[in-house]
Amino acid sequence: MTDNTDITVVAVHGNGGGASRFARLPSPLADDVDLLAVTLPGFGDVPADPGLQSVPDYADRLASMLPQVGTTVLLGHGIGGSIALDLVSRRPHAVDGLILHAPVGAHLDTRLFPRLLTTNAARTLVKRAITAPLLRPLLHRVFFPTGIPEPHRSAFFDGYRRADAFAQMFDIITVGWFDGLTPIAATPTVLLWGENDRVLKAGHTEQFSVKAPHATTEIVKGWDHFPMLEQPGDYATVVARIARTLSGDRPTGE
Repeated sequence: MTDNTDITVVAVHGNGGGASRFARLPSPLADDVDLLAVTLPGFGDVPADPGLQSVPDYADRLASMLPQVGTTVLLGHGIGGSIALDLVSRRPHAVDGLILHAPVGAHLDTRLFPRLLTTNAARTLVKRAITAPLLRPLLHRVFFPTGIPEPHRSAFFDGYRRADAFAQMFDIITVGWFDGLTPIAATPTVLLWGENDRVLKAGHTEQFSVKAPHATTEIVKGWDHFPMLEQPGDYATVVARIARTLSGDRPTGE
């Protein structure tokens, strides 16, 4: 990567999402930190690609979306973190820094949700429930304890309806995939978690530290699983600060 004053944070969404998951964030995140939110194939308005059949396939596609110049910090949330982790584990110099925000991969054999969604029928049922208009007021309180405004609320739930790759993620993000990852050695990495995350508990950092042994861990008070939607200003500040630290580009006076 070439040196550049500005940093670009490439943000990768979780399952059922898309670039809209980061739509409440200021762009740029800060004067010296740009934001590039991407949408993976099979999510949002991007058609599914039948050629993508594994996590490395998605990671290689993500690599093609990265800026070719400047300083790049990759931010992956949920399954986006899993795909970012796979990319950096195989291509340690693809980015200048990595932020894994509540990634998926730890405790897959014991977590209730993955164990329940082992069949396509169960996954279809869950997608229908999440997108059902009558259930949205209840699910809004479940997903967003502090609430988010329209139209972001509708965009969040509609994202699951358009997520053709939703079910596939449960087939390819597996214990075998996670166990086979090469630990990250060369890329500066931060494990980022919300203290109140009810989807993926902050305790998962212990297993991820095995795959990112040199990573630092930051657990933020007051955050649940979607702070980019619930607390966008705070999220932008934290991510920009971490991106500067990972890239080694700290402004004077910070």
